[in-house]
Amino acid sequence: MRLLYSFSIQLYSFFINTAALFGNKKAVLWTSGRKNWKEELNNINHEKRKLTWFHVASLGEFEQARPIIEQIRKQEPREFILISFFSPSGYEVRKNFNLADKVVYLPADTQKNAKIFLKLTRPNRVIFIKYEFWFNYLNQIHKQNIECYLISGIFRKNQHFFKPYGTWFRKHLIAFTHFFVQNEQSLKLLNSVGFKNVSQTGDTRLDRVLTITKEEFYEPRFESFSKECKIVIFGSSWEKENELAIYFSKSDLQSKIIIAPHEINPTKIKTLKEQFSQSCKLLSETEFNEDLSLINILIIDQIGLLSKLYRYANISVIGGGFGSGIHNTLEAAIYGCPVIFGPNYQKFQEAYDLIEVGAGFCITNQEEFISIMSILLKNELHYEKAVESSKKYISQNAGATAKITKHLYTN
Repeated sequence: MRLLYSFSIQLYSFFINTAALFGNKKAVLWTSGRKNWKEELNNINHEKRKLTWFHVASLGEFEQARPIIEQIRKQEPREFILISFFSPSGYEVRKNFNLADKVVYLPADTQKNAKIFLKLTRPNRVIFIKYEFWFNYLNQIHKQNIECYLISGIFRKNQHFFKPYGTWFRKHLIAFTHFFVQNEQSLKLLNSVGFKNVSQTGDTRLDRVLTITKEEFYEPRFESFSKECKIVIFGSSWEKENELAIYFSKSDLQSKIIIAPHEINPTKIKTLKEQFSQSCKLLSETEFNEDLSLINILIIDQIGLLSKLYRYANISVIGGGFGSGIHNTLEAAIYGCPVIFGPNYQKFQEAYDLIEVGAGFCITNQEEFISIMSILLKNELHYEKAVESSKKYISQNAGATAKITKHLYTN
């Protein structure tokens, strides 16, 4: 089975390398970023310093790791922190993260790479985030008796681990010293296959978004844009959410719209702007102190602002739900903002929770979207209930970071 798994990893790498040859931007970054990984890691010098290795898939998982990294920095300032990314979209944004000693791409999960990676880095502790299961790395971590933790983990019945044929996958979970999971279902699933070293601690992203709300942020152009009107933000939007924004702009003249596309593609953003009949500007076309009170639609054509902009939102539409999965709903919910998203939210516990408390709403088409928007914008009682439910959910479920770090330093 290991040979088959390793072959599938090599096959995946082959397809990525082929895509890079044809100019695929993400594939180029994926391959070029891993080109000299041995030389890069060979320069690591952490003599007499403990090394904690965090591995995250992309930017969303990094945000789950960040609160733990910050706590480790406070408690053990000299500890060497290594962060590896699988995806270019995460690495390219956080490759210069100031709390890390080294940020790298994770080499492809072959047996040889796993052995060399661990030999060069010599971690005292490994922390994987949410659902990163690389079986050759886990095999080597277990063989070398290295502490290993899963943080903000989520397990589902349809995963290989819980299938009759899942013995090979399941046995690799023995590499984990402890599982910190988000929900009771995950805890019970792990218990059902013999793992008792599990704690239900929740999602560390709640602590991260709480931190963001306390960061100082003020820009006159956003203040003027949002003054005395309702704001609907389409956050991390893909084509389907952009279509909803265009549709909504034609049916509601009372609200203003902010769109923050998931991918900053100048050609696509220009096309998007041209589809709005109301006054519309790109953020790059505005000045810091510019009065945007007469603008109806603002398109954010730069990264790094979305989490801060949610403070201006009355309602947020979260992108990704009509594709591979929704993006971060908590960044909006932290401000008591009702969130709307497409049907693909199964991998995100917070989406289930927000729907259950009445602060999250799933839609499958334009008609459902307009119906929900109409209720939230016109029924003040219903809207205020959603706002309060959102705030209550955040306050009741924060605190995962403190529970996890206490365990890491007392066990």
